[in-house]
Amino acid sequence: MIYLVTGGAGFIGHNVVKNLENLGHNPIIIDNFTDYGFIDKKQILFLKEQRLKNILSQKYDVDIRDTKSLEGFFQRNKIHGVIHLASFPRQKVVNKNPAAASEVMITALISLLELSKKYGISKFTYVSSSMVYGNFVNNVTENFDCKPQGQYGIMKYLGEKLVQDYTLDFDYTIVRPSAVYGEKDVEDRVISKFFSSAMNNEIIKVNGPNEVLDFTHVSDTADGITKAVLSNNSIDEIYNITRSDSKPRTLLEAAELIIKIVGKGKIQINERDNDYPKRGILNIQKAKEDLNYQPKIDIEEGFERYYDWLQNTI
Repeated sequence: MIYLVTGGAGFIGHNVVKNLENLGHNPIIIDNFTDYGFIDKKQILFLKEQRLKNILSQKYDVDIRDTKSLEGFFQRNKIHGVIHLASFPRQKVVNKNPAAASEVMITALISLLELSKKYGISKFTYVSSSMVYGNFVNNVTENFDCKPQGQYGIMKYLGEKLVQDYTLDFDYTIVRPSAVYGEKDVEDRVISKFFSSAMNNEIIKVNGPNEVLDFTHVSDTADGITKAVLSNNSIDEIYNITRSDSKPRTLLEAAELIIKIVGKGKIQINERDNDYPKRGILNIQKAKEDLNYQPKIDIEEGFERYYDWLQNTI
């Protein structure tokens, strides 16, 4: 099958592409390798090389806001499905430029949905976020009442609703990852920052020691997304795709584990950041039953793997 993968050179996306290749499918990667105006360009180029060096699929440097270029892919290929990962990555980035974020996360999504309708794709997979839930406690299921807090979560939730509005035109699947970390990530996410601070023997700033996140290694996230794309059980369904550890880990515990692995670093405890909702562990029973999704990497193994990669690349 031919899949158009937007954001296919991204942190999660390149892992999904590799999974599809290994299963004999033909992904087409479109990605504009943006630095979002603040990520070091050298880091972006390095990560691009790292992520794509073992990828065989066709790769195109295209901004998803370029509707004309997007349509060319549909015209030249019999695309079976779209896997839409391209997005502004998190709340802080959206806050810096909400107008540009809306162009990418909403306007470009509508163009992609219209093209998918026009050219008769079979299935559209939308990668959303746990941020659509807003504040929540542990064991949240997919039918939890979504009350997103902040423009990132609001736009992700609006994206879900837009995708569902095309249900008469093609099948859809929506996945909601959370707190993804791992090899080949940018240095600006929370676990990346924690490792960077520890490795430089600097202070790890923990904003809210009791905050719980559903820390999920990127390979498990990509495995869940791949299963959702390919399964017939996932038609017109929504899935939490996370580790869902039976022992929830706080930000403080994550920082302490990183210091133990690295062997240095100090912790500074601050008040929680109220710009972000209070989160917990998601319930993944539905994904287990429908998709046979079984996350394999616990936080200890995942952090060790990430640290090994950091040591060999920095």
